[in-house]
Amino acid sequence: MIVGVLGAAVFIGGIWFSEWTYFLLFLGLTLLGISEFYTLVGVQGMRPNRPLGLILGAVFYTSMFLVQKRMAASELLYLSLPLPFVVIIAEMYRKKPQPFTNIAFTILGALYIAGPFGMLHLLGYFGEEYSWQPILGLMLLIWASDTGAYIFGKNFGKHKLFERISPGKTWEGWAGGALLTILVGYGLSYLFPDLEAYQWIGIAVIVGVVGVLGDLSESLLKRSLGVKDSGTLLPGHGGLLDRFDSLLMVIPFVVAFLQIF
Repeated sequence: MIVGVLGAAVFIGGIWFSEWTYFLLFLGLTLLGISEFYTLVGVQGMRPNRPLGLILGAVFYTSMFLVQKRMAASELLYLSLPLPFVVIIAEMYRKKPQPFTNIAFTILGALYIAGPFGMLHLLGYFGEEYSWQPILGLMLLIWASDTGAYIFGKNFGKHKLFERISPGKTWEGWAGGALLTILVGYGLSYLFPDLEAYQWIGIAVIVGVVGVLGDLSESLLKRSLGVKDSGTLLPGHGGLLDRFDSLLMVIPFVVAFLQIF
C-alpha cells in the first residue's frame, strides 16, 4: 500500500512539475525496465548485451524527446539506426553462448521498453508546448481499468478471459474495467481540456481493450520463462514490467489514434 501511494505521488509530481522532471522520470523507467527485461530472460540462460541495450534505449528515448521539444532536428533519430547492427558486431567479441538469441533479446528488450516510452513524447508534445494532461490522463485511465477489473472480477467474475495464460482474469472483470475506464475518460474531457472529448473517449476505449492485452502478453512471457514476477524492485508489486505492461502496449495505439484522428 505504501509503495503504491509513494509511486503514484512520484509519478503525478514528475509528470506535472515540468517537462524535464517528466523526461528524467521516464528515462529512469526506461533504463530500469530494459535492465529488468535482460535479467528476466537471463533466467533461461540468455546473455543480452546489457550496456549496448541500455545505450540503444537511452539514445532513442532521448532523441525522441529532444526532437519533440524542438531542441534538435529530426535527423537526430538516425543515430539510433546503426546501434542494432553494433549489437551484432559486438557479439563477435563477447564469446558468449547462443549469440543469435543474445542479439535478438538485446534488441527486443530495448525496443519493447524504449519504443513505447519514446513515443510517449508524442503525447506530451501533442500541441505546441509540453502538456502533462495527455500523459497523466493516460495513466489515470490505466489505473481506472486495473481498479475496475479488480473490483468487478472479485465480486462478479465467473467466466475466464484467458485461463491458459492468466487464470485470475475474467470477462466480467474486463467488462467492468472497460466501463469504468470509459466513464473516467468522459470525466477527463472536462478536467483536462487539452484534448477533445472524442479523443479522451477514444483513448479510454483503447485502454479498455488493449490494456488487458498488454497484461496478458507479459503474463505469457513470464510463463514461458517459468517466473511469477518480472522482478523484485517494487516490494509487494513485483517488477517494473509488472506495473507497466499495459502502458507499454497501449502507448503506440494511442499515439496512432491521435495522429490519425
